[in-house]
Amino acid sequence: MTSPSLNPLASLLTRCAICTICGLMMLIGDVSAHDPVAEGTVTQGQSIRGRLGTGESLLFEPVRKTSQEQVPEKPRIRNLILLIGDGMGPQQVGLLTQYAHHGKHSPYEDRQAAIERLMNEGVAGIMRTEPHNMLVVDSAASATQIATGQYAGSEMIGANYQGDSAKTVLEYAKESGRSTGLVSDTRITHATPASFAAHQRHRSMENEIAGDMLETQPDVMLSGGLRHWVPAAAAKKESVTYEALRQLIGDAYPITTKRTDNRNLLLEARDYYQLAFDRYALARIEEMPVLGLFSDTAMLDALAEKAADNAGTRNQPTLVEMSKKAIELLDQNPAGFFLMIEGGQIDWTGHNNDAGAMLHELLRFDAVVAAVMEWAKDRDDTVIVVTADHETGSFGFSYSGSSIPKARQLAGNVFNNEKFEPNFNFARQRTLESLYGQKQSYYTILETFDALPAKEQTAESLMELVNSAMPLNIDLDEAVQVLTRSRNKMYQEGHPFLGTKTLPNIRDFNSFYVYGENLRMNLLGRLLAEEQNVVWGTGTHTSTPVTLGAWGPEAATKPFSGIHHSTDIGQRMIELMQQ
Repeated sequence: MTSPSLNPLASLLTRCAICTICGLMMLIGDVSAHDPVAEGTVTQGQSIRGRLGTGESLLFEPVRKTSQEQVPEKPRIRNLILLIGDGMGPQQVGLLTQYAHHGKHSPYEDRQAAIERLMNEGVAGIMRTEPHNMLVVDSAASATQIATGQYAGSEMIGANYQGDSAKTVLEYAKESGRSTGLVSDTRITHATPASFAAHQRHRSMENEIAGDMLETQPDVMLSGGLRHWVPAAAAKKESVTYEALRQLIGDAYPITTKRTDNRNLLLEARDYYQLAFDRYALARIEEMPVLGLFSDTAMLDALAEKAADNAGTRNQPTLVEMSKKAIELLDQNPAGFFLMIEGGQIDWTGHNNDAGAMLHELLRFDAVVAAVMEWAKDRDDTVIVVTADHETGSFGFSYSGSSIPKARQLAGNVFNNEKFEPNFNFARQRTLESLYGQKQSYYTILETFDALPAKEQTAESLMELVNSAMPLNIDLDEAVQVLTRSRNKMYQEGHPFLGTKTLPNIRDFNSFYVYGENLRMNLLGRLLAEEQNVVWGTGTHTSTPVTLGAWGPEAATKPFSGIHHSTDIGQRMIELMQQ
């Protein structure tokens, strides 16, 4: 496979940062229980699923420039694999590559992250993400734009900004005779996977999204989220429904439901799909179609997964295991396949301002990129696209006036007898190890705290939980700060996230911290930020453009290089699937 030479990824990230600073472009955003937006309430009812196919027009912004550059004739691409790092802006890619190069426990023999290698061997670009008439995007609108090549409105699923159902690249791939798959470490009905196989007016309508997905019938669906597939009766452990589900699922995980009706989508799915509920069942499956639901809600985060592995208790497949199985099954179709793989919990760590957990999520996602590249290395019929839907948290390392290094003598002749004495702390590389050494995510820490009896939910208990999970410690006064509340100035009665009259006390830019009790995690992130040389700008999304890499035959990947909008990327992928 031949591919054009490119500037190093570091150059790309530098250009992206310059673009951001200069204000040349503006862009975009996501959440639950870890990602609160998905739990928002709207009146659930009529689907906006509409006519797909003949006569459907694509919607574009009034002004759209197209490249006149000539590219070689495109070969037919059999397989398209799209990997989305949710919330993975250029800053997050920077964290990953810095750890790959400088981390003591870097898993890379050549000290090069897979994303970095993909961009250096293939083509690299920058993707704008803004939705119609807005500057900042959420995951639903962003994934919809990537999936459909059309501008979307905020929080829509598979719909263009005028509210019409928009045909997705997955649906085009099915039309062409290819097999299709969706893999995510969140829930299968969550915003990103949903946008490729469902058409609903709001991302919170996960019950309806599950019904759409069953209708669309991707050949492989692997993720969490059982609770949107089983009827309301499953909430009662003494019910016949619960017992029947327990017989089907076994002891893989607790059974819960978010449905309010008696529709049992799991039983409906059995008419078409093989079902899997743990890693062992998935490993035994040898052919499509398959629906794997490996948790009642979201799957384990990277640190919890690592802990379960170490304890020998992991029942869930990893993101790598799900991705490999999906490719193994989808590749059985001679016509080829489309597969979307999401590393969704990068975003959640950004929302929670949790730098250590973010590093582990990035490493987990990058391991999938490496596995996909290994599978495709000798093929000339496959395109791999790696990108993000937006940046989350306005994350970055920054130099500070705290813990300034002491002056020291250097051997070089430029300094002669003068000492090397920087004016500031430019973040020692050993900072990376303090992030890697984190044992639990902030989410797990606070989940454990909230599970304590009310009388034990004290600042002392929180301090002990934090300090047992973190290389860096907090003191009692700081634990009190995390638990201190203040009046909610954004209070709106009935709002899914702003409906409480008090919130954890964020003192500045508090209108950008909107997810209720999750703000305790943001406060914890701020307390540890100085020692981590980390800065956070928000608890939501930013408009920062994201990186994009494409790997495969040159003629097929060259159109992905440069600076494009997410709708342009969607159109390029649809073109590949229409060949």
